[in-house]
Amino acid sequence: MNRRETVEKKTEAVLAPILEETGTELVDLEYVKEGSDWILRVILDKEGGLRIDDCETVSRALSDALDAQDFIDDAYLLEVSSPGLLRPLKKPKDYERNMGKEIEIHLYKPREKNKEWVGTLTAYDGENVTIRDGENEYSFMLKEISLITPYIDFSDL
Repeated sequence: MNRRETVEKKTEAVLAPILEETGTELVDLEYVKEGSDWILRVILDKEGGLRIDDCETVSRALSDALDAQDFIDDAYLLEVSSPGLLRPLKKPKDYERNMGKEIEIHLYKPREKNKEWVGTLTAYDGENVTIRDGENEYSFMLKEISLITPYIDFSDL
């Protein structure tokens, strides 16, 4: 396991009781280098929506717990935020929540000269995602997909 993976795994373990106590859910956690800075990014959600107070509460508790455990050697910035409207689908729960809704799929490589697909999510089995676009149905292997998000048609706004 490399340094990044080690920090992410240990942070997730430290974060677990904080999430339980605050009723929040971990959407994503990453330890990345951006420019000259290391960033520990924690993306949360909560039933009924996440408020800024929720982010502040988790951030303070996590910061204190990380300082006490002191397993991150680098200087880093801690970011705690919500996923926003275009929350990526990553976990089985995300797919369940979006079943029957329109999603947007971005592929690593084009299929039929297209890297972006929009359709109604009809199936997910842990390895494949299926969408329906009108009369057509398309299945994609997760390893082909770079990003899946809810689809929002901004032209209607």
